[in-house]
Amino acid sequence: MTHLTSQTFSSRLSPPEGFSGWMTEARALLLLSGPLIITQLAQMAILATDVILLGRLNSAALAAAAIGNTVYYFCWLLGGGPTSAVAPIIAQMLGRFPGQMDGPRAVARMGLWVAIALPLPLIPILLSTEWILSHLGQDPALARDAGKFAAMLCFGLPFTFGFQVLRNFATALERPRAALYVMVASILFNGVLAWALIFGHFGMPRLGIVGAGLATSASAIFAFLVMLLVIRMDPLLRAVRVFSGFREPDWAQFGELFRLGVPIGVTMLFEAMLFNSMTLVAGTFGAETLAAHQVALNFASVTFMVPLGIAMAATVRVGLFAGAEDRDGTRRAGFVAMTVGAGVVVLFGVFMAFGGEAIARLYISGRTPTDLQVIAYAAVFLKVAAAFQLFDALQVVGALALRGLKDARWPMILAGGAYWLAGAPVCLLLAIGLQMGGLGIWLGLAFGLGVAAAAMCLRFHLLTRQPSLAA
Repeated sequence: MTHLTSQTFSSRLSPPEGFSGWMTEARALLLLSGPLIITQLAQMAILATDVILLGRLNSAALAAAAIGNTVYYFCWLLGGGPTSAVAPIIAQMLGRFPGQMDGPRAVARMGLWVAIALPLPLIPILLSTEWILSHLGQDPALARDAGKFAAMLCFGLPFTFGFQVLRNFATALERPRAALYVMVASILFNGVLAWALIFGHFGMPRLGIVGAGLATSASAIFAFLVMLLVIRMDPLLRAVRVFSGFREPDWAQFGELFRLGVPIGVTMLFEAMLFNSMTLVAGTFGAETLAAHQVALNFASVTFMVPLGIAMAATVRVGLFAGAEDRDGTRRAGFVAMTVGAGVVVLFGVFMAFGGEAIARLYISGRTPTDLQVIAYAAVFLKVAAAFQLFDALQVVGALALRGLKDARWPMILAGGAYWLAGAPVCLLLAIGLQMGGLGIWLGLAFGLGVAAAAMCLRFHLLTRQPSLAA
């Protein structure tokens, strides 16, 4: 059996009582969440690089990649659930048996098995992208190019999942900087390679949108390999010996990754489908409404990376206390994360409420009547996003705190109800029934997120109030 010093972990689970205990937990949360937030922002920087480069190629390539990415994102969400389950499972193990690494090694090993197995049913979906998009009424030329782009993404899919497994493994051991270093290096790697393959620089062939797909896959492979190197260089992560006995199955852990991970993936899919559907609805109200919707949504997505990083840290902190069967510590970890996440986005909300026009002008530089209309719409949507952000922060922290309790089935049910029984009908009622247009969509989205936030936080409160923390 492999052991590390239990003091490495147990010292983090003995905070003082009262206010000092809450402040100690807040510091631990911020230390863990800081690198996670920057890592999430780095991932967005990589996506932004691809968008900018394809936009410089031509608008058709950008549009084809956008619709191709919708199919890829669907596959990524389904596969991202089981890989996300790595963190809470390991965190609870470390809380229960501090310093004992045989369990975390088995989870990480089976997580990599999952990363190998998941692409088998998902790659055929990616290879069918042209057929799928054509049957959804997309332009045949765009669907064909999107299919070429998605086909290139197949090469990197196993490595994308493998990187997520290793990242969640490192995060659970409270080594979040490992993935941060990798993502920073990946920004430069992806940017240079995409520039070379799209436009034919450095002696490379000019491959256009196919080159963009190849660069994305190569970047996934690069990130996985560099993550292995970082793990090798970190004394704590290296001591776990992730690849020791790699061929030996642990079917119990393999099954738990799917049992916990599939509901996580479906939960993420429910939310993503709501936003994608409402984007299509926004398009029915004209180009100005759609453009303003995209501006507001993009800015909200960037600021959302902060509470998302806090929520990912909450999964680990809650999991550690839950594994140690420390109910008070578990409640404190969850509610501290909710307080911090909500507090941060309140600052963003004030900026959105009073600086919406200035934010919109960062995206829209023109001064034509159409541009001014887009800016005006976006400023109104961003006022709604001020409340939207608060609800979004609370729902994601609540959901990921529940994930730390290994509670995934009920959050999936609550998310489905909040987004599709509450949010979507209200969006349609306000936008179409009451003819409020884009504003109605945003009010409906805020309502759906508000219902999800209340449901997730209440679920966490009720579960952690019980003598047993079992979900």
